[in-house]
Formats: sequence, C-alpha cells, structure tokens
Amino acid sequence: MPVSFLSATQRERYARYPETLSSEELTRYFHLDDDDREWIATKRRYSSRLGYALQLTTVRFLGTFLEYPTAVPEAVLRTLATQLNIPEFADCVAAYRRTRQRWQHTTEIRARYAYSEFTDTGNQFHLGRWLCALCWTGTDRPSVLFEHANSWLIGHKVLLPGVTLLERFVAEVRSRMESRLWRLLTRDVTDVQRQRLDDLLDPVEGSRQSWLDRLRKGPVRVVPLHWYKHCCASKRYVIWESNCLTPRCRPVASGHWHALPAQPKSQPWPDFHTHGAWLPWCLLSTA
Repeated sequence: MPVSFLSATQRERYARYPETLSSEELTRYFHLDDDDREWIATKRRYSSRLGYALQLTTVRFLGTFLEYPTAVPEAVLRTLATQLNIPEFADCVAAYRRTRQRWQHTTEIRARYAYSEFTDTGNQFHLGRWLCALCWTGTDRPSVLFEHANSWLIGHKVLLPGVTLLERFVAEVRSRMESRLWRLLTRDVTDVQRQRLDDLLDPVEGSRQSWLDRLRKGPVRVVPLHWYKHCCASKRYVIWESNCLTPRCRPVASGHWHALPAQPKSQPWPDFHTHGAWLPWCLLSTA
C-alpha cells in the first residue's frame, strides 16, 4: 500500500487544536483535579500557573507540546483561568510568552506525569501489536487506523511523533498484515488448482472474453438451455473440492473473507512484487 495516504487537511489537523471545542471536550480534557490544582498553586506568579496548566491540558488533549504554548482557543484560556481563580488572563498570557519557564514546564510535566517519547523502548512494539490486531480482525482504511494510532498514543501518554513518521509506521504494519493474509489464503493451493486458475484467464475460443469473465456474468438468457451450458462450463473449471475451503480459511477473520471479492474494486490492487507470485491465484480464487 502507498506510504502516504493522508490528505492535506488531515496533515494540517494533526496535533493541532480545532477551531471550536465542545463542552464535553472542555470538561474531559481541561478539568484540573485537586492534585493538579495543588501542584500548580506552588507556582508563584499567575502567569506561571496559567502557562503550566495550558501545557498540561494541551498534552492531555493533543498528545504533544505546542511550539507556542499560548496559541490555544480562547475557550481553553477561560476554562483554566476560572478554575485557577485568575481574573485577567490576557496579561498572564503575554507574560508567559516572554518567559523561559515554558521550556522548564514541559520537562517537569514529562517527568511528573510519566510521558514518554515514541522512540522509547517498547512504545512502537506495543502500538504495532495493537494495530496488527485491528488489521487482522477488521478492514479499516489506513486513515482510520492512523486515527486509532493517534488515540492510542494519547491514551498511553506517548508524545506524538511527526506526522510522516506515524503515517509510515501505520502503512508498514498494515502492509505486513496484508501480506500475511495473502500468504495464508494461498498456502494450501496445489499445483493443479493453480493451473486451473491460470486457465481461467485464457480467452474463450472465438471471443475476446476470458473464461473468468464469462463465468462471472452468468447465462445470457434465463432458459434451461443457457443454464445447462453455463453449468457445464462452471463444472469444467471447478477449482475447490466441496468443503475444502472452509477449514483452510478458519484463521482468517470473517470480515476479511467477505471483503476480498470487492477489494480490487474498492482499493488499489496489491503490489505484485511485494506479495509474491502467489498473488494472482489468490485474487482469482476470491473473484
């Protein structure tokens, strides 16, 4: 699959505040509990208290620290100023922009609230294993998996990496699980079955259509003679024995199996060089 799958809009929204925040988001991510307020109260100036609260709630909501910590929606400023009993927050915001404490606060928040980097030991492994389970049991698009990965990192207090790095990571995991699926579906295909599948691509005598195209379209007219001819042609190209396909595909999630016939239409075709020479037989067997 392509490594770059995010749209320009999705890239712009990554690790950025939306234009508006709902009341539910303000309540969930920007509420300071007793421990938070007790620790913030140890800061001497109002500007330090408000700035620290801004950075703390920002990393909880976005999963990262902003280059300009005070560049947040006004609703966030009002919510935090009310909880900290700061009457005039405009002056505090201006004062916090000029101080170097904002860099000290990020280091302090990382240590006190146990935030880690994406490259720290174990983070990529655990995220990759979780994404593998999602890919194996579902058929989510890459952009949806990217959003899931974003939420997982925020929930596990892992600071978000660059958008390109996370995008490439999701693409690699999905491609690896896709390769595993194709290998599993074709592991028991015999040489005879492969030859029969190859024969389906041969053109019908006197026609430009292949046998596969003709078999998929069904009889031209719903009359006994046409049905008989269609059944004879279908019987000629029986690929699987009765009841032989089900046990071989038990390890494959049902969502994947039902989505396979429509996949070449709804998604780009898998890369032949990536998935190997067995890919055409797998695609034909699910057609």
